[in-house]
Amino acid sequence: MTYEYFPHGVCSRRMILDVEDGIVKELIVEGGCNGNLQGISSLVKGMKVDDVIERLSGIRCGSKPTSCPAQLAEALIKIKEDNA
Repeated sequence: MTYEYFPHGVCSRRMILDVEDGIVKELIVEGGCNGNLQGISSLVKGMKVDDVIERLSGIRCGSKPTSCPAQLAEALIKIKEDNA
């Protein structure tokens, strides 16, 4: 199923996630650091949602209290909660 998430406190503006059976099938991020976010998208593709959450939660970007990876984890937490 495809989900849309609007990150907070970071440069990226929108994340479009395709999650099926607890696996990240696709991630598209609009805005933010294009090369880094393409890399993250490639790395999380095929990963279990819980593994992505565990690895990316709490990552900070400079002095910001969050980051695009942490916001991805937040998006996946919300998806899990909405589908519980």
